[in-house]
Amino acid sequence: MAYRIGIDLGGTKTEIIVLGAAGEVVLRRRQPTPSGYGAVIGALTAMVGAAEAEIGAKCSVGIGIPGTISPATGLVKNANSNALNGHPFREDFGAALGREVRVANDANCFALSESSDGAAASADVVVGMILGTGCGAGIVVHGRILEGRHSIAGEFGHTPLPWPQPHELPLRTCWCGQAGCLETYLAGPALAFDCDGPGARDASHIPARAAAGDKAAATALATHADRLARALAVLSNILDPDAIILGGGLSNLPNLAESLPSLMAPYIFSDQFTPNIRRNAHGDSSGVRGAAWLWPA
Repeated sequence: MAYRIGIDLGGTKTEIIVLGAAGEVVLRRRQPTPSGYGAVIGALTAMVGAAEAEIGAKCSVGIGIPGTISPATGLVKNANSNALNGHPFREDFGAALGREVRVANDANCFALSESSDGAAASADVVVGMILGTGCGAGIVVHGRILEGRHSIAGEFGHTPLPWPQPHELPLRTCWCGQAGCLETYLAGPALAFDCDGPGARDASHIPARAAAGDKAAATALATHADRLARALAVLSNILDPDAIILGGGLSNLPNLAESLPSLMAPYIFSDQFTPNIRRNAHGDSSGVRGAAWLWPA
């Protein structure tokens, strides 16, 4: 039997799974992500060794990271786990294991997972949208990740808020140095800010407050959905995807997926519009499954 290992390297936790030939999960483990580049390489190597010892087989290894590999330098760039940036992670991890490893952006892994055996398994052009502590997207076309010439395809969170309304000006400043980045409007901390003001970062309580009649919470959710709809309308006008799959913690907001098509419609350059927007099928394990799918069966 051919086994595939997938790893999701996060800022606070790292998850490893082993998939069997039919895509079934044979093994799953999680542990805290250590600090420091060398410690990360050591922990990942140990996790792979332990998993292979447990199942008694050598596996292919794919890993999703919160950044990407620069085609120009081979070094990690744009990672919010700063310890990875500027390092030849793919080569170092491969050398530690003594074999080739495949590395992809975590949003790309999410999209690949959902297009392989998830909510978009029958779709040709798939956008996987992650809405959590950050905001990003992965694009899969005919079963293959679309990375682009500079490995920045899907950097959705660092495109500008479209059709800004007067009350949204001046545009918010992003940590990247630009103004108006979607991450500052669509990520969880942005929703918390809209509801509770400066300093607020936890949006998990907002849906319950809205359901209980809290007007500030209800307004914040409506504003968030409208902004997401505008953003997805731009993406749809460019790609016209067969499926848009929502992931991350905010994908579970009540009625979000269902409300988006009508909110997007005024911004779509077409006489008819019936988008296929769904929640993910594999939950917070979709990214790690996609990392395993970086190697074909």
